[in-house]
Amino acid sequence: MATEDTIRVLTVPEAARLLRCSKAHVHHLIAGTVPGVTPLPSLWLGRRRLILRTSFEQWLQSSERNQGKLV
Repeated sequence: MATEDTIRVLTVPEAARLLRCSKAHVHHLIAGTVPGVTPLPSLWLGRRRLILRTSFEQWLQSSERNQGKLV
């Protein structure tokens, strides 16, 4: 069984759980409609929206560095 550290892709609910926000907010992050935050990179697999874990971690670090700056 895969652990959370070995999972290479995240679903929107998984990303929401890690960010401690709603799934709707993650969709807003992906769409780039959250002011002052760069869009969260994602990809479509059929009808599912997936986020590569490496992209998620890079985006999170970038967001931490840009905290307080308008992007």
